[in-house]
Amino acid sequence: MMLEIHDVKKTFEDHLVLDGISLDVEKGDVVAILGPSGSGKTTFLRCLNFLERADSGEIIFDGIRHDLATATKAEVAAIRHKTAFVFQNYNLFLNKNVLDNVTLGLTLGSKIKRQVAEEIAIDALSRVGMADRLSSYPSQLSGGQQQRVAIARGLALSPEIIYFDEPTSALDPELIGEVLAVMRKLAEEGMTMLVVTHEMEFAKNVSNKVMFMEHGHIVESGPSYELFTNPKNPRTREFLISR
Repeated sequence: MMLEIHDVKKTFEDHLVLDGISLDVEKGDVVAILGPSGSGKTTFLRCLNFLERADSGEIIFDGIRHDLATATKAEVAAIRHKTAFVFQNYNLFLNKNVLDNVTLGLTLGSKIKRQVAEEIAIDALSRVGMADRLSSYPSQLSGGQQQRVAIARGLALSPEIIYFDEPTSALDPELIGEVLAVMRKLAEEGMTMLVVTHEMEFAKNVSNKVMFMEHGHIVESGPSYELFTNPKNPRTREFLISR
């Protein structure tokens, strides 16, 4: 098992956002995390990558156990070194071009020499169809292109797993397909991914596991085909029909 997640809990003030979320992720899994707004999906991903600090819970990553509430800076750095996070709103540096946006994490974070970092970055950008826009700035790109650059930035780090937080939610409808096509290709290549998404077709046809959340709880989880064709929980059925 690549990643085991046990009993993650998180409260904001007096509001319980995550109430004991657990999940097992094997290498090559594409896990779609579904649920209505406010169900805790994004908070769950952020806790896994220590962008939020969980109140309790643990992860076992590559056989090493980490406490989500008390992990040290060194532990957090080690986990982040194995992961990448793709945000809703791209989070690109507006004053840097495409190539620099992708190389920055390599030269500063991983201390890779500039020439080598550029080679890695160009390869990653080629994988998402953006190698022809190396000198462009984010303001010169569409939302879909910016998100593809953000995905390339993650790929350049050679992560074991990528977390996607609603990667198409900020896009115009006609741009969603190009981002989903990149993610589908990554899935076919065997990239392990946890994807918070409202894109039901992607969840049904690309992911192999689905977790449906509501009010900080897992309502139902299981293989994608089974959950979409024969959901066992009435709330899951209601949610899928409404989509």
